[in-house]
Amino acid sequence: MNIENAQKAVDVWIKQHGVRYFNELTNMAQLTEEVGEVARIIARRYGEQSEKESDKHKDLGEELADVIFVVLCLANQTGVNLEQAFEKKLELKTKRDHDRHHGNEKLK
Repeated sequence: MNIENAQKAVDVWIKQHGVRYFNELTNMAQLTEEVGEVARIIARRYGEQSEKESDKHKDLGEELADVIFVVLCLANQTGVNLEQAFEKKLELKTKRDHDRHHGNEKLK
């Protein structure tokens, strides 16, 4: 599924299963919460914190998908074509960062 189709799928889901989109501020808070859940898994599973027994069953992929879902909601409700924005960003990063990262001694 490409980003455009993902945005459409989220919109259909909201119309079929939700009442409406949460407002933008609520979705921003939701996004923050979901990113926090991803951070908790990463910090405990791959970082130096010990993983609590209650966290061991949590699915990183599912939490990342929650982040994507809310980002797609925000894009839809603010009129952002996320696929175009992502393509533009990737092109910019390619031009800006290609030589920068190849010359970074920390990455060798």
